[in-house]
Amino acid sequence: MTTTTPARAERVARSLVRDVTMPGGAGTMALLTLDNGLDHTKPTTLGPEGLAGLRTALEGLRARAAAGEIQAIGVTGKPYVLAAGADLTQAGDLATRDEARELGRAGHAAYSLLHDAGVPTFAFVNGVALGGGLELALACDYRTVSTSAGALALPETALGLVPGWGGAHLVPRLVGIERACEVILTRPAQNRPYKPAEAVDIGLADALLDSADFLARSVAWAASVVRGETVVTRPEPVDADEWEAVVARARAQVDIVVAGARPAPYRALDLLALGPGTTREEGFAAEDEALADLLMTDELRASIYAFSSVNAAKKPQGAPPKELARPVTRVGVVGAGLMAAQLALLLAQRLGVPVIMRDLDDERVAKGLAHVRGTVEKLVATGRMSSDAGARIVASVHGTTVLEDMATCDLVIEAVTEVLALKKRVLAEVEGIVGPETVLATNTSALSVSEMAADLAHPERVVGLHFFNPVAQMPLVEVVRADATDEATLATAFDVARRLRKTAVGVADRPGFVVNRLLVLLLGEIVRAVEEGTPVEVADRALRPLGLPMGPFALFDLVGPAVGLHVLTSLREDLGERFARSPGLERIVAEGTKVVLPPIAKGLPARVDPAIQEVFGEPGGPGALDEAGVLDRVLTALATEIGHMLDEGVVADVTQIDVCMILGAGWHFATGGIAPYLDRTGTSERVLGRRLLPDGVANVPRGS
Repeated sequence: MTTTTPARAERVARSLVRDVTMPGGAGTMALLTLDNGLDHTKPTTLGPEGLAGLRTALEGLRARAAAGEIQAIGVTGKPYVLAAGADLTQAGDLATRDEARELGRAGHAAYSLLHDAGVPTFAFVNGVALGGGLELALACDYRTVSTSAGALALPETALGLVPGWGGAHLVPRLVGIERACEVILTRPAQNRPYKPAEAVDIGLADALLDSADFLARSVAWAASVVRGETVVTRPEPVDADEWEAVVARARAQVDIVVAGARPAPYRALDLLALGPGTTREEGFAAEDEALADLLMTDELRASIYAFSSVNAAKKPQGAPPKELARPVTRVGVVGAGLMAAQLALLLAQRLGVPVIMRDLDDERVAKGLAHVRGTVEKLVATGRMSSDAGARIVASVHGTTVLEDMATCDLVIEAVTEVLALKKRVLAEVEGIVGPETVLATNTSALSVSEMAADLAHPERVVGLHFFNPVAQMPLVEVVRADATDEATLATAFDVARRLRKTAVGVADRPGFVVNRLLVLLLGEIVRAVEEGTPVEVADRALRPLGLPMGPFALFDLVGPAVGLHVLTSLREDLGERFARSPGLERIVAEGTKVVLPPIAKGLPARVDPAIQEVFGEPGGPGALDEAGVLDRVLTALATEIGHMLDEGVVADVTQIDVCMILGAGWHFATGGIAPYLDRTGTSERVLGRRLLPDGVANVPRGS
């Protein structure tokens, strides 16, 4: 019997129309506002019913334009939101390719009315415009954008789709083919939406208007266009040969980054490759076919599962009532190294409280404070932080060598070297000087929080808060409940993570928790294969089908081989020989050997340095594997370990593991994390005798 996740009822976007008089005698504009009736925390999306309503409204406006009743059409959204794209929550109900194709056709049918309205059409981008929301704006003749608008992006290729409501055809004609590759391929892969000024700079929007009275300013700007006073120019089209060359370069880059792991970027390239001579009708029809194919892929269903799971994780499973959380008005950070300094900056910025860093000598403290100050100066210089906010943060972060200066802190986080005895001593010292209500947290990445707290007078106030590097960018915090952690301490930890705008996943106090346990196991299997004769370059390429953000040796380089070896050794001591022993890796650490080559271009992953083969010995022999063999070994190890983790109760369910791998390890949404991939390849059934997720939850249902 097939089990699927029931689709959420469509949150219908209503198309509300009113007439406004344009200044200067420009006539009447019919202003259409998309509104789902909810506040900005639930952005407007467009599903079948909403699209049908939009189409009906625009058909009426076209008739009014033909009758001379209106001289322009404007489209905008409810406060802070234009639209966040298509409502894909019902995609799991699509049973056939024909049904999937109709979703694309419905979008084109509605949006095409803006192309053929008979009067100038304007999009007033007052807020977030993602995917189909931005494509709605692109369907208009002209676009204004508010200085306070949120993200503008076409993220589809990162979600397993293509811009299928006109974006793939229209964007290269608005911004040029080279910029179009950035908009449709590069920015989504980097999760970097456009800011309003950037959108205007490249031509996605025509005018940047102040958020104060944005709508009135937009109507006035539109009136100047209607009167002929403002003329907007578009880029001259490039010739077919140049267009083809740009797409070929983009395809080569996608091959390096994606390596065939996901179909969506390649389908987007195919649409772009149609060339400058493609008519709008031909381009839109091609988008319909691509969308129909991709909506019926496991990657898209896994992406929807991942997106829903990550959104659901904003309300953490197992978190105590937030009313139990203790107030945090002053924070101490023990240590002033890179991780500690990053934590201090984030705490000061997001919590808005004084933060004090303590280390053993003035030199280390000064270095930590310099990192905070330098980071803030860069943020201010690039416009990502106001000078007033920067000054406040710098003034609120203090340094000291005197432990007693932390006596009045409500929360103290230790971020010292990953050595259990050292962390135990630090926590004991801190406990001796703070008040009885102070929460003590450790940022350990793999060690037992329970052991750290075991000898304290009050172990119930110790909790793990495992942040990921870089702290400001990585959205995950693993909240570790030790054996004695009480509800108030746990509630405080979850509340702090929320206030820091992180997604918190509660994990049991087991070695490596979730992310490091699986990542280090993966890296261990790679070095084990190399130790047994697999060439390092073969091992480095083997995981490309997983679509990871970088290869295994680049990951070793990122975390630091010494750190990776330390955690691998620690997990082997706790969990046994399934965590590999590697003399070659030990030699790399001892000799400080560089493991990767410099990337061949910015944004491309680094490859393993073939020269490190020497530390592992001559490749070949009976233990050598090909890429498929290495991948199979890694998948088998991951499935086995996930089985152990679920048996141990490390997390509430396997979905929490997927959330951790997506947010803490950068695994791609189109893989859904790890469980959907293990199910899709049959690994989970082969290794565990069962699927990790029911059929249809993160894949096109197979049925039975």
